[in-house]
Amino acid sequence: MTLASIILAAGAGTRMRSKLPKVLHPLAGKPLIWFALNAVLGLVDQPPLIVVGHGADVVKAVVGDVATFAFQAEQLGTGHAVMMAQPFLEAKADRLLVTFADMPLLREDSLKQLIDLHAASHSPVTMTSFIGEEARGFGRVIRDEKGHVVAIVEQADATPEQLAICEYNVSAYCFDAQWLWSALAKIPVSPKGEYYLTDVVGLAVAEGFPVEALVLDDPDEAIGLNNRLHLAEAEKVMRKRINEAWMLAGVTVLDPERTYIEVGVQIGVDTVILPNTYLRGETVIGEDCQIGPDTTIIDSKVGNHAHLLSSVLEQAEVHDHVTLGPYCHLRKGAILDEGVHLGNFGEVKQAYLGPGTKVGHFSYIGDAKIGKNVNIGAGTVTCNFDGANKNLTEIGDEVFIGSDTMLVAPVKIGARSITGAGSVVTHDVPEDTLVMGVPAKVVRKLEKSDP
Repeated sequence: MTLASIILAAGAGTRMRSKLPKVLHPLAGKPLIWFALNAVLGLVDQPPLIVVGHGADVVKAVVGDVATFAFQAEQLGTGHAVMMAQPFLEAKADRLLVTFADMPLLREDSLKQLIDLHAASHSPVTMTSFIGEEARGFGRVIRDEKGHVVAIVEQADATPEQLAICEYNVSAYCFDAQWLWSALAKIPVSPKGEYYLTDVVGLAVAEGFPVEALVLDDPDEAIGLNNRLHLAEAEKVMRKRINEAWMLAGVTVLDPERTYIEVGVQIGVDTVILPNTYLRGETVIGEDCQIGPDTTIIDSKVGNHAHLLSSVLEQAEVHDHVTLGPYCHLRKGAILDEGVHLGNFGEVKQAYLGPGTKVGHFSYIGDAKIGKNVNIGAGTVTCNFDGANKNLTEIGDEVFIGSDTMLVAPVKIGARSITGAGSVVTHDVPEDTLVMGVPAKVVRKLEKSDP
């Protein structure tokens, strides 16, 4: 039996009040539709088919070639949206899994249970539901006196008695494909002028088929997103899931309520994440690190045994045993090799700092290549921009840069040389040389006995 997936993503999402299509709003670092896709990719026998409408071109560009697409030109309801998939799937699938792109919390395991229940039910339609106190705008599941599902009534069309029902339709279904294609043509138009997919439940019952409902154990899976209040609610649930998964994997999260880890992040065992830390994008953190508090790391790599305090990293790389902060900023292209220390208010951009190098405080290192065991004094600046171009500063091994040194690039400082405090270096400095002044001039060659 061939199983195909239909993901409905055509709605305008007007209640989001946004220029961005609803299904592309981010949740834990990924667009909503990413979660819907990943919930079904491991279950189906062919690429999912996404029914798009509002913002179709943007949605297609984000999703790429992991799915195929059908277009719903007029938003005439969920039943009409599924009809748009018929020409693409009618001859390609025996069963259909239908889900919604704005329900990012629905788990793959739950959908697998739905598929298994459908296979055992001998019904052309199997649905999901949850029981709770908050309706969230969902349709009510109507059962007969024997407990059998007989219909789904949309909230807008429900009577007061039906509104009192606490079992709600989750809008995830498994269908026998051929039955569904014929049933869609029988859906009556609603008072709003729409064709509800939920009406096929009543059609199946009218034909004498039983309808099974998988009641979700976790009602949070049923959270659908219609506005930004729902988005924040889903973000909280997803954050809890992510943090709990990392804690069970051997990471200490000291305060999960104030720790924000996105989906693509990787963290090694015995690392400690302190409060108000944001780990975003494709960040990778090694083992035995201490991250935070008040630290943001975006698309960066951190080695083992690193200590990062109250700092920001963006597309940067930090190797083993690095200490950083507080109040440091690593910008794109910053690479701190093993054992580097970058103290408070240090900024590094498009620069390599060699093993054991120390930048104690209040310095800017940009467009630079710095050797090992270099000591850079407070207030040092690589003056890398001449108004038109970014220029390179090169500093050799074991150099001592005095406080408030201005290194006017392009410039090279030879190994083991020293700049005096307050120097403005505008020319290359040979190895083993002391320079000082404005502009810096050679004072003398250094001997091995010099400090």
